[in-house]
Amino acid sequence: MKMRKILLSALAVILIGLLLAGCGGTDKKKVVVGLDDNFPPMGFRDDKNNIVGFDVDMAKEATKRMGVAVEFKPIDWNSKEVELTSKRVDMLWNGLTITEKRKENIAFSNPYMENRQIIVVNANSSLKGKADLAGKVIGVQEGSSSVEAIEKDAATAKSFKELKKYADNVAALMDLKNGRLDAVVVDEIVGRYYIAKKPGDYVIMADHFGSEEYGVGLRKDDKELLTKLQKALDEMKKDGTSAKISKQWFGEDIVK
Repeated sequence: MKMRKILLSALAVILIGLLLAGCGGTDKKKVVVGLDDNFPPMGFRDDKNNIVGFDVDMAKEATKRMGVAVEFKPIDWNSKEVELTSKRVDMLWNGLTITEKRKENIAFSNPYMENRQIIVVNANSSLKGKADLAGKVIGVQEGSSSVEAIEKDAATAKSFKELKKYADNVAALMDLKNGRLDAVVVDEIVGRYYIAKKPGDYVIMADHFGSEEYGVGLRKDDKELLTKLQKALDEMKKDGTSAKISKQWFGEDIVK
């Protein structure tokens, strides 16, 4: 009887271990991608309210190759790291800039696109460079890499009258057009896409707030998932699929 109890206890420990291993594994049937659904052309809503965009198409193709379903979940981009670490989403895939600060809590894929933080002003603006931003009201998306880029240029940032933060870039650019802002700092890819939709309304300064790279963000303990994702991205680059998707959205291949 005593031996039987010992064997049953041992079996229970083994079963619990297997269950825990299963819960912590990365053999997922579905991944949830967190994104800002007002960030064209990377991720946004079309006229039928469907979530579309360059990153959306890239994620669909990559997860297809990984053999998993994908769900796109709009999130508050300012809380993206909390959404990821709390496991409400599995990936952050929406023009996510790779920074040293973010690397503290996020595991990144290899960079797949380069970007700059540009300064957008109205077409009739007299502002020509960073020096002209002194005493002006500048708009930026809250929680974006634009904020970090501005903070790195402390002298210029201190010269602003105000750095006004918005929930999304579209709202900031609308306020710029309506005269409530003097300039907007935004990802170049997003800014150029929006400007192309509003010809004659805006211009881009020659000065900018630095270059950066986009990557897909995952939890640090999802190493196997990251390996599978990177394999899919590498295959897409090699066989020309990522170039095809890029040309559909940008008219050229800008994928690294």
